[in-house]
Amino acid sequence: MQAAPVRATAIPSFTTALRAVESLLMSSGQRTARRNAWTSVLEDRRRAKDRVETQRVLDQATVVRP
Repeated sequence: MQAAPVRATAIPSFTTALRAVESLLMSSGQRTARRNAWTSVLEDRRRAKDRVETQRVLDQATVVRP
């Protein structure tokens, strides 16, 4: 008697599951707009971080050292 064959099934990642739900709930245009908005948010955060770092470097450069 042989054992039943075992099939490996991939468990979707959290991101994959979210995208599947997103595709059910929203039309393609809304999905694209949401992704574009999130990309803009991430880019704004990166630029803000760069500005803070630049300001810190400039402040250190202007300190008079004896």
